[in-house]
Amino acid sequence: MEHLDVLVVGAGLSGIGAACHLRAECPRKSFAILEGRGAMGGTWDLFRYPGIRSDSDMYTLGYRFRPWRDAKAIADGPAILNYIRETAAEFGVDKAIRYHHRVTRASWSSADARWTVEAETGPGREAVRLTCDFLYLCTGYYDYENGYTPEWPGVESFRGTLVHPQKWPEELDYAGKRVVVIGSGATAVTLVPAMAERAAHVTMLQRSPTYVVSRPAEDKIANLLRRRLPARTAYALTRWKNVLLGMFFYKLARGRPELFKRLVAKGVRRQLGEEYAGQHFTPRYNPWDQRLCLVPNSDLFRAIRGGSASVVTDQIETFTEAGLLLKSGARLDADVIVTATGLVMKLMGGLPLFVDGAPVDLPSTFVYKGMMLSEVPNLAFAVGYTNASWTLKCDLTAEYVCRLLNHMERRGYARCTPRVRDPDVKEEPVIDFTSGYVRRALHALPHQGSKTPWRLHQNYVKDLSMMRYGRVDDGTMEFEAAPGARSLEREEAVHG
Repeated sequence: MEHLDVLVVGAGLSGIGAACHLRAECPRKSFAILEGRGAMGGTWDLFRYPGIRSDSDMYTLGYRFRPWRDAKAIADGPAILNYIRETAAEFGVDKAIRYHHRVTRASWSSADARWTVEAETGPGREAVRLTCDFLYLCTGYYDYENGYTPEWPGVESFRGTLVHPQKWPEELDYAGKRVVVIGSGATAVTLVPAMAERAAHVTMLQRSPTYVVSRPAEDKIANLLRRRLPARTAYALTRWKNVLLGMFFYKLARGRPELFKRLVAKGVRRQLGEEYAGQHFTPRYNPWDQRLCLVPNSDLFRAIRGGSASVVTDQIETFTEAGLLLKSGARLDADVIVTATGLVMKLMGGLPLFVDGAPVDLPSTFVYKGMMLSEVPNLAFAVGYTNASWTLKCDLTAEYVCRLLNHMERRGYARCTPRVRDPDVKEEPVIDFTSGYVRRALHALPHQGSKTPWRLHQNYVKDLSMMRYGRVDDGTMEFEAAPGARSLEREEAVHG
């Protein structure tokens, strides 16, 4: 079996970022990236629905080490995919990707102090086994194979086209057709204005309203700074501006929810009027109990004002041959129905993990610093923030993994294992969200703890302090040397 120092699983936004950090900060380490699909990019290569774009600004969704240079702060999918590809090529990590390697199992052996990773490769699904000292899972947080679709009565009777955004058919032609988009989350508010440009009419059908906030597609301050300052300086300043603004508004939303509600409602009323905003854009929950939806340059509101799109707040009684019958008795006729009803959460790609032959039961573990699991040695995973850009946390995780690997090499350690030593640490849900995709998955997820380092701060500044500047040997992480190992520090002392 081939052996590597580090195996990265996943060649999406976080996997490419992790590999770039390894190349720059751990140049002595050998690594490979195993990617189950035939292309890099993860989400940004998989999703092909109309209008696909980020719902975070690219100055925080982009990598800390590589400036975002496009004028648009809210970028479309192809631009983000191109950014990932260019980054991989610039750092030379594209050559480390092994495509069509779908990882099926990972087993840790304490006796050997290494992981054995099993994968299927090629059309024949041939079995491949590799070993590594450290396993780094960058597989995202959802099931790449299937999205979530509720079981509605009468679906089989619908004579039109039914499609989920996660599996968008390239040949779908909706020009001049009546479209219904079921859902009110980030995907729905992206799809509606994009499809409205060609469809006869697009209706967004929602069970309940979502907080929707308009934001300029371009960041004028960022573009000004980029014209006046070196690219990296301008990028760093814009990044910090957006991080701090995001933290401010999140704290305002959680600390003074009624004020935040009024601010959001005022913006929507200005766009759509009192009655429409009150009926379709006034959620029953508090801000950030679920993610806010971002619409660049008010595109959703403009489509509604222009008459090419509309919103209906109701529930589905049944599908019909011609469309939908709603519980209010109203009917929605449609040629195309898009089920933008969410994702299926699958942390670490649902990969079965074993430690010394025993399966790892995720719900019985605690998350350490948002990146490792209690009692699971030499394994990290990349998961971003729920209240800010995904890459902000993934960048910090990659930095910390590199610090950890270098610390272990210097001291001759072969194993690092986070252990819960404080009896006062209480078990809490790992995500404090009421979104459907979170509630459906909580029973299968690990927990966070009531105290640091087991608590997830969802705060970039706190995590920056802990992960970039905090101690690696923090009393919670247990290290163990390999028998007869000689540390890098001793080697350097011997050889000068």
